[in-house]
Amino acid sequence: MARPLSSLAPDIEHRLSGWMKIQERRPDAAAVKLRPTITISREFGCEGFPLAERVKGLLEEASGEPWNLFDKTLIELVAKEEDIPLRLLKNLGDMSRAIEAFGMHSSEHITHDMAFDKVASYLSQIAKVGNAILVGRGGAVLCHELPNCFHFRLVAGFDWRVDSIMKRTGLSREVAAQQVKENSRLREKFVSKCLGADSSDTRLYDAIFNNERHSVEEMAQAILGFVRSGWRGKGCFPGGAKG
Repeated sequence: MARPLSSLAPDIEHRLSGWMKIQERRPDAAAVKLRPTITISREFGCEGFPLAERVKGLLEEASGEPWNLFDKTLIELVAKEEDIPLRLLKNLGDMSRAIEAFGMHSSEHITHDMAFDKVASYLSQIAKVGNAILVGRGGAVLCHELPNCFHFRLVAGFDWRVDSIMKRTGLSREVAAQQVKENSRLREKFVSKCLGADSSDTRLYDAIFNNERHSVEEMAQAILGFVRSGWRGKGCFPGGAKG
């Protein structure tokens, strides 16, 4: 039986405890040592979630501290915290946004731009606290100016990405290919329209990995090395171990 694409993302309940730990640190932010944050961008079909989970494990082992993983389920948290209709957040960038250009808004009186501003604000707050891994949602663009952030991107050929989706969801090749095409288009549109950026711009990233040539483990180990090395000039690696 084919699995829905949403099943590829870790569910939000699995990470609520981590979110609460971050929230608890914020009131004392001045006393908390600056921690690094990682953003992971990927072409649709690349192994972004498996990579993020493996990086999380490696960083927790290396630092002795909890790390927290945030992806599209962040919008569910924002909707709950800000009382925004979940439908509006889930459809950021769709055709209903065009209606707003004519001055016609939803009954909730919250536009797509207003909703995304709230998502962006949460992403920035999380990134500033550190010990966070942000998957997608334009994290590399939103957090590009933050000195504690490291940015990585996954790419691969179209056929490889189709095969990857087929293996992970059980979809037919025809359906998987359509999913890759459509979701790739939507992601490009999202970054372009909401952030005024091009996700393929290599200047946004510290490193770009070819997922077709490198395994999740190889990429995760490389990211750990980047963070250790890059953090050396900013003090101790989280947990007290030298970078």
